[in-house]
Amino acid sequence: MHYLGKKKYKRHSLKLKNIIMPHRNKAITKEAQDQLTPMKVLQDFIEGNARFIRDEVHTIDHKALISQTTDGQHPKAIVLSCIDSRVPVELIFDQTIGDVFVARVAGNFENTDILGSMEYSCKVAGSKLVLVLGHESCGAVKAACDHVELGNITSMLNNIQPAVSLSETQIKGKHNSSNNEFLNKTIENNVSLTIKRIREKSPILKEMEENGEIKIIGGVYHISSGKVELL
Repeated sequence: MHYLGKKKYKRHSLKLKNIIMPHRNKAITKEAQDQLTPMKVLQDFIEGNARFIRDEVHTIDHKALISQTTDGQHPKAIVLSCIDSRVPVELIFDQTIGDVFVARVAGNFENTDILGSMEYSCKVAGSKLVLVLGHESCGAVKAACDHVELGNITSMLNNIQPAVSLSETQIKGKHNSSNNEFLNKTIENNVSLTIKRIREKSPILKEMEENGEIKIIGGVYHISSGKVELL
């Protein structure tokens, strides 16, 4: 595992408070999307997260981007994230209007609707990267570790139980959310198992990845630092 790197990023910029800030006033076009590769998109996310950590994100001309995306969109990636309000997906990668499809569900696991959304994003709309993003201190994973039962939450947490069961074979000590090592391992396992199931359940995405058209990866966002750790 490694943290997303920090690299200097040169682009048209706007000077604010004696700091040169990168500026965005152009949305992704179909032509620009066609020139992207999965690794280029991943590198863009790496550099965006580094800017976010340094608090040097793009200044945005939202009015211009709204105007340019009114008649269509050409996002570079789809991110499957938790619903947690502390994980603002576009912001932590320094992305903006028209850049990224985002699917959110507590515990960032796949289901039929999510898989269909991913297939649309990649096969139809041309996205190059599928990122499953877990996060530190995930409430849904904590609840799964503690075997919480409450209304529809019970069936939702069943999707995370395979990760809990796997962690029980890997981590000693208490097998509940009070054990941070167990919790963190379950967060990672949940991401890894979700990726495994995406490949198993979606022949479309599996074939696209095998052909080099897309890349399916996982990561964990650290809410305490802003860093995204790739798995």
